[in-house]
Amino acid sequence: MKSLDRRSFLRNASAIAGVAAVGASFHNLVARCQAGEFRSARHGYGPLHPVRDESTGLPLLELPEGFRYLSFGWAGDPMSDGRPTPTMHDGMSVIAADEKTITICRNHEVDGDGLPFADAAHSFDPHAAGGCTLLTFDRINEKFLPARPVLSGTVKNCAGGPTPWGSWLSCEETVLGPGDLVKDRPVRLEREHGWIFEVPADGSAVPVPLKAMGRFVHEAVAIDPVTHIVYETEDRNTSGFYRFLPNEPEHLARGGRLQMMKLAGRDDLRTGLKMGDRFDVSWVDIEDPLRAHSPRTTDTLGVYNQGKAQGAATFARLEGCWHRQGKIYIVATSGGDVQAGQVFEYTPADESIRLIFESPSRDKLNMPDNITLSPGGGILLCEDSDVTPQRLQGLTVDGHLFPFANNNMQLAGTPHGYRGDFRMQEWAGASFSPDGKWLFVNIQTPGVTFAITGPWKNGALA
Repeated sequence: MKSLDRRSFLRNASAIAGVAAVGASFHNLVARCQAGEFRSARHGYGPLHPVRDESTGLPLLELPEGFRYLSFGWAGDPMSDGRPTPTMHDGMSVIAADEKTITICRNHEVDGDGLPFADAAHSFDPHAAGGCTLLTFDRINEKFLPARPVLSGTVKNCAGGPTPWGSWLSCEETVLGPGDLVKDRPVRLEREHGWIFEVPADGSAVPVPLKAMGRFVHEAVAIDPVTHIVYETEDRNTSGFYRFLPNEPEHLARGGRLQMMKLAGRDDLRTGLKMGDRFDVSWVDIEDPLRAHSPRTTDTLGVYNQGKAQGAATFARLEGCWHRQGKIYIVATSGGDVQAGQVFEYTPADESIRLIFESPSRDKLNMPDNITLSPGGGILLCEDSDVTPQRLQGLTVDGHLFPFANNNMQLAGTPHGYRGDFRMQEWAGASFSPDGKWLFVNIQTPGVTFAITGPWKNGALA
């Protein structure tokens, strides 16, 4: 992709995928979890209370004492080209930064058919309405600059991940194609979907699907900055964990090999595990990464079943995925004995995976989705469940779970005429600035991005 040849511009983001070093291990976390200790205040930031948005004046979020925030990019807000900001804000990450600005790429998980929100040069399918917008945050004046569309004509862009070379990989969480049925109606799509697309930090995206990375129900990716191996999650009740070995680092469009994780002694990690359980890992090749369905079906299991036939492992709805200090952290949204969520740590160096956290009850943690790691090493989990309010939860390196933010969005006509109780709408796309000063995060519906800052040093997310 010629747009990715601007390496001098993008190199400044080489550490963004990791944001900051993390030296703490998760041994204490496992011990705390096994002992049943979930003290919510210690290592957190204290009680949450409504805080008014600096942009609208509305108390949209509940945050700890001393934190403040501003909203931007509401669905319907005009972008730099005059088009309205699309809906369904989802996965997102910082992908570049300098002393003045921070560049963020944001997904829009618009499903089915529709019209692209970008021009034809940046649109993959003329009858699809998902894609990505590029945000620029002025860190000196603490404000967002006008957003711009950079990829459209895609479907259900759920999550993805930053690359070490300064771009965003946007993943389609679907395998829809022309004529497929959605709610008993054939979709008007012109092209097959189910791909990963790359968006560089300068916004010059070429809408070319990275087909060798597989056609399945994608969720998120994380890249090892040393090996450039791409790790991929799959959001299905029966899902696999994949890795893509590129033929040429930093040039994913030039192909590679897709593989699925296999474990020694166990082939299903959805239930029946104890905190700290560890398994040796190997990998099996996926012969046909373009096979969206099993033969003569529309089951969306074409890639998964190729791995499963070779003994590969099954997870429960793998969603969030993040790299830090030689580890890959992945979230199984509905995994565990109470089906409320698991967090795994995969270590490529010794080819092992272990369970570092499992929710003991829906009251504690309920259906974690997107994940990021803070500069201080704490995990931040975006909940996507049926609980009111939805929570942004912290998980410390020594096993303490704490609420960091609550969705408090109850709107009465402003902005943009939005009315209703949106507190059940999911958090998505959490990502820290390189210096750890700002947390950027979305609430998917009605669709808005927040920049949050405050006394991070007072708790585990410093």
